[in-house]
Amino acid sequence: MNSTHGNLLERFERLEIPAPDFHHAEHVQVAYAMLEKYDFVEACSRYAATIRAMAEQVGVPEKFNTTITFAFMSLIAERRDHTEGAGLESFLRANPDLLDTDVLGAWYTRERLTSARARRQFLLPDKLLGASQ
Repeated sequence: MNSTHGNLLERFERLEIPAPDFHHAEHVQVAYAMLEKYDFVEACSRYAATIRAMAEQVGVPEKFNTTITFAFMSLIAERRDHTEGAGLESFLRANPDLLDTDVLGAWYTRERLTSARARRQFLLPDKLLGASQ
């Protein structure tokens, strides 16, 4: 992991990044770095705990979404398997859709992904890719 991404991860884990300054691209970078540093379960646990703490720090704990967090980490982990060792920049070139804030829309309807249940617990996707309507 290069030092730029390592510093971002360290600042993230210490809750030193103001939530308003932590945009989607930084979410991707930190998730990638965590999956380099920790096994999948620990990376997910640490990522979720820190995102939740960031939301609580700014007074919006309801913004934390378990489904988005774990689906996002799962997607990055699976894609990372195909480019392991290539580095973040190569990973992002191979997976530009991860920088789209609606990337999970391929698997989830907006209603399911933003529901109160999705915030509380992990929900499986409700869209079948390639299925006829």
